[in-house]
Amino acid sequence: MRYDEYRAHDAVGLARLVAEKQVHPTELLEVALARCAQVDPGLNAISLLMEQAGRARAAGPLDGPFAGVPFLVKDLLQDFAGYPTASGTRPLQAIPAESHSLIVRRWLDSGLVIFGKTTTPEFGIKAFTETSTYGATRNPWHLGRTPGGSSGGSAAAVAAGVVPMAGGNDGGGSIRIPAAWSGLFGLKPGRGLLPCGPGGGDYLHGLATEGVLSRSVRDTAAMLDVLAGPDPGARYYHARPDHVFTEAVRQSPRRLRIAVAYESPIGSAVHDEAIRAVEQTAALLEQLGHHIDYAAPEFDGRQLAFDFATVWMAHAAVTLDRTRQLTGASECEFDFDTRALAAAGRAVPAHELVAAYERWNDYTRALAALHADHDLMLTPTVAEPPPRVGRTATPAAIELLTGPLLGLGAGRVLTRNRVFREFLFANMTSVPFTPLANITGRPAMSVPLYRTPDGLPLGSQFVGAPGSEYLLLQLAAELEAARPWAQLEPPEPEPAHGQVRIAR
Repeated sequence: MRYDEYRAHDAVGLARLVAEKQVHPTELLEVALARCAQVDPGLNAISLLMEQAGRARAAGPLDGPFAGVPFLVKDLLQDFAGYPTASGTRPLQAIPAESHSLIVRRWLDSGLVIFGKTTTPEFGIKAFTETSTYGATRNPWHLGRTPGGSSGGSAAAVAAGVVPMAGGNDGGGSIRIPAAWSGLFGLKPGRGLLPCGPGGGDYLHGLATEGVLSRSVRDTAAMLDVLAGPDPGARYYHARPDHVFTEAVRQSPRRLRIAVAYESPIGSAVHDEAIRAVEQTAALLEQLGHHIDYAAPEFDGRQLAFDFATVWMAHAAVTLDRTRQLTGASECEFDFDTRALAAAGRAVPAHELVAAYERWNDYTRALAALHADHDLMLTPTVAEPPPRVGRTATPAAIELLTGPLLGLGAGRVLTRNRVFREFLFANMTSVPFTPLANITGRPAMSVPLYRTPDGLPLGSQFVGAPGSEYLLLQLAAELEAARPWAQLEPPEPEPAHGQVRIAR
């Protein structure tokens, strides 16, 4: 099979070719590996190439709806037995997972051929995939730009045509942000729909969920049918939905009432291109017969940002300390941003953490009030076109001034320091729209309907009420049919320095 033939099919299409014996899984894998060798030195999307495991699996008997389709998992939470889940950090690179995570088992049961892991920022704590361990991951649409994060490697690999779909997870926008900046479809399922065990339970107090990034809506729909269903060991029981998600892409949605909000919930600037992306999406919705209102949920956005950051800081502290206990690594072996967040997180008093978590109820009820009158809310996914690589790096002056404090364990100083708090806030200005769906546990998606005048993708976000994944998929399929995007391809990357870690 030639690459252009491979790229012309989504995952569902490739699985059909395998089922009809028009192509063998080993052929598909070889095309994927060749494409990876061609583009990844410039993209840095793959953190670990599991070539031997992929070839062995492709050669063996396979069954399931995605039998024979090449696939990449994210190097965070998605454990593959015998291979490390490095989570973007050097200390975990040499520790193999003892067993598959539940989501990986379901992927394998579906017949996917997993042959590698994709890059992520350290512990997935940033919206930009740049680490001291793996370097910067680059956007196939412009190598000087970021694909976002934390599922940035998956987004870059899918956009560049290495695989039609790849694993991701989303704790504050980590599926939707890179989808928006990489020209992909990204759906964050609602809380509890997909399993996340057995190594963890309610990741980030329920902020995080597993998922995929894809070029086609039907791939994501078919993947929800594979993944949805209860985890017997989870804290909460979430029954498998009665409906079949793949049916959603064949059914037009009813005429919907959609609230449109342009303004950043934290009061920061929104780029004109991000506004145009939503304006064009709203105009298309009206052409399709949907009703548009201009409305937003009422809550204190800056307080939401700090309540969100409080939980992230506490989580960073627990994750860093657990990793050090497991590996014996010293604090200085981790990225500065991770160490700063962890230091602040260790100093968060228990009552402040609980208060921040309890205020999530206020934001959830504000969004529920909006959904009482509207089926969905439409916003920009991100507040600007993809930033340049390195733009969000911690300024050297801040690292120089703050570094000694970290060594002294002065996390309390950080949490009370206005400059540090404003620095945390500033890092959310590019991505202020996505955390609300995580805090409230609502399903949300980014749809790639817009390109800037210089050709950069910029997605629009829809946030639904609980259990609205089926409706979101219906609307996404309608938008995809009205303004197709899967055939759009980024320019071929030029050769660049970089390497892929290969596990033989």
